[in-house]
Amino acid sequence: MRNPYAPGAGQRPPELAGRDRELKQFEVVLERVARGRPERSMIITGLRGVGKTVLLNTFRSMAIQRLWGTGKIEARPDQSIRRPVASALHVAVRELAPRHRAPDRIEEFLGVLKAFAQAGEEDGRTKARAHRWQPGIDVPATRGRADSGDLEIDLTELFVDAASVATDVGAGIALFVDEMQDVPADDVSALCAACHELSQNGGPLIVVGAGLPHLPAVLSASKSYSERLFRYARIDRLDRESADLALLAPAEREEVTFTPEALDALYGAADGYPYFVQAYAKVVWDVAPDTPITAEDIRVAAPEAESELAVGFFGSRYERATPAERDYMRAMAVLGDDPVPTAAVAGELGRKPSSLSPARDGLIKKGLIYSAERGLVAFTVPHFGQFLRTQPA
Repeated sequence: MRNPYAPGAGQRPPELAGRDRELKQFEVVLERVARGRPERSMIITGLRGVGKTVLLNTFRSMAIQRLWGTGKIEARPDQSIRRPVASALHVAVRELAPRHRAPDRIEEFLGVLKAFAQAGEEDGRTKARAHRWQPGIDVPATRGRADSGDLEIDLTELFVDAASVATDVGAGIALFVDEMQDVPADDVSALCAACHELSQNGGPLIVVGAGLPHLPAVLSASKSYSERLFRYARIDRLDRESADLALLAPAEREEVTFTPEALDALYGAADGYPYFVQAYAKVVWDVAPDTPITAEDIRVAAPEAESELAVGFFGSRYERATPAERDYMRAMAVLGDDPVPTAAVAGELGRKPSSLSPARDGLIKKGLIYSAERGLVAFTVPHFGQFLRTQPA
């Protein structure tokens, strides 16, 4: 019952270790925007399980503490961001509304927001669906602003208007986008254009995105200036000192500690990946009979921790793949844990590279692999190759 460790999707660990640099960077962003200084939006990238969502949520908490308006969305493949962004900005402006001296000004923005949310393609099916969907905004939609149906135009106008509301109350607005690599290509272009306009007029609205390592390439392919539009932060495994802190700090608050040998064993097992650190520590805590926790406790607990990871972290992803996609991943695993050439995967399978494009594209779409650079692919999940090499063919 006292177990402090928390392995989970986006669940904040009891000790957020090893992310001081990123937290300070975001603190600078918040302070500069508050002072009316020009500042770039921010992008966090990394593999699965390194704590991107945790960091995104922590950033949001920091913004809320400064009385900013905040909203968050999770991107999904093949789904426009129009409605999720509308809902997120609705939340953000509602947070600012009690401090605004002109209620009519808030209602005016909500009318634009409602029109933006309901705008869409002019075909009958989409139009009918748009009219059925209600964003929960109890004001009439304002026509002629952010409702052209062109997302790039509409999003730019909406962001400018939202930033103006934030300026009125001397605060900022932060829109947080998780799984940003899944935003459709046209929507990525629109998002970049809107951020570009904000960066030019100094509006106090920022976008903070999190995604897989290839997200910068996705943004760059959309707008060439995206490389200068965002501040990029790549997060990875924890160094030894940070991993030990993530284990020791919560344990010592419960009057429990680890022997140096136990810390050695846990770092070797988890390899510094934050999710693995929490997963192993949770099982070890339950297995250990007393404090200090020893290397023998780690040895006893390791099979159970690995079994849980095999089912929940690795297995659930593997099961999503088709037989052809599984063959592709097994071939990648045989070639090693570093990014591998697509030509080498084809050679391992005895196939032509072009014939494997559907499997590769399917895996990328499902977020199981990513294109590290042209002609190379890698797993989005750490140790996934190692997991596959232990599975029967």
